[in-house]
Amino acid sequence: MLVSAKEMMTKALAGKYAVGQFNINNLEWTKAILLTAQELQSPVILGVSEGAGKYMTGFKTVAAMVKAMDEELGITVPVALHLDHGTYEGCYKCVKAGFSSIMFDGSHYPFDENLAKSTELVHVADQLGLSIECEVGSIGGEEDGIVGMGECADPDECKTIADLGVTMLAAGIGNIHGKYPANWPGLSFETLAAIKEKVGDMPLVLHGGTGIPDDMIKKAISLGVAKINVNTECQLSFQEATRKYIEEGKDLQGKGFDPRKLLNPGFEAIKAKVKEKMELFGSVGKA
Repeated sequence: MLVSAKEMMTKALAGKYAVGQFNINNLEWTKAILLTAQELQSPVILGVSEGAGKYMTGFKTVAAMVKAMDEELGITVPVALHLDHGTYEGCYKCVKAGFSSIMFDGSHYPFDENLAKSTELVHVADQLGLSIECEVGSIGGEEDGIVGMGECADPDECKTIADLGVTMLAAGIGNIHGKYPANWPGLSFETLAAIKEKVGDMPLVLHGGTGIPDDMIKKAISLGVAKINVNTECQLSFQEATRKYIEEGKDLQGKGFDPRKLLNPGFEAIKAKVKEKMELFGSVGKA
């Protein structure tokens, strides 16, 4: 059964660990993440960007697939189905489709407009028992057409949004989506500490978890980060394993062309990457 991310965030913040949000792109991704979470007895958040939702034919299809798979696989750990970097309209579509959690990314709006739309959506989420994440200060890089320069959020603006009653807050601290460039200066822990001081016991979210060194991840968790988003690393793991299978000519051997065989190395690679991240985040055994 899908649940709101609220309880898992509260527990993660108190227990000084983080819950991973792993973005899904198709059936293989979803199955790999759910099975790994169950195996490790870890809570998990399945992230769905608007682009991925469209690719999978719509949010209703995604919600139906995740709910059915959760039941068919006998998953007992807490699972939240979460809209990632949602538009105002996208949030309402996911609420209607049956998502258990939404994110409104109003960071590209003037702050007053971000505040107004966030206020409205927090009220909607509260009424329906859903968790909601809002964002202040855009995350760098590009994800499904949303481009950010990697700003550091204003701590006072973070407090204003946090005070609305959001479940979790995404604040830019120099992090970016995708691969990090060689000259990336690293996370701004000074900004993170200043935000934490303003927002108190508010679970913070670290987007762009791919490529951030392990020691920075652990330090971020110690400073109040309770949710870490991973997408690119799973995509790269899937791509590398699939490329290897093809380059070794295994698709030409026997029934190696069968999609169940062809996609299996990538599926196993996603499982291995998710396991690695859950261990790093400290969520293993916390279901």
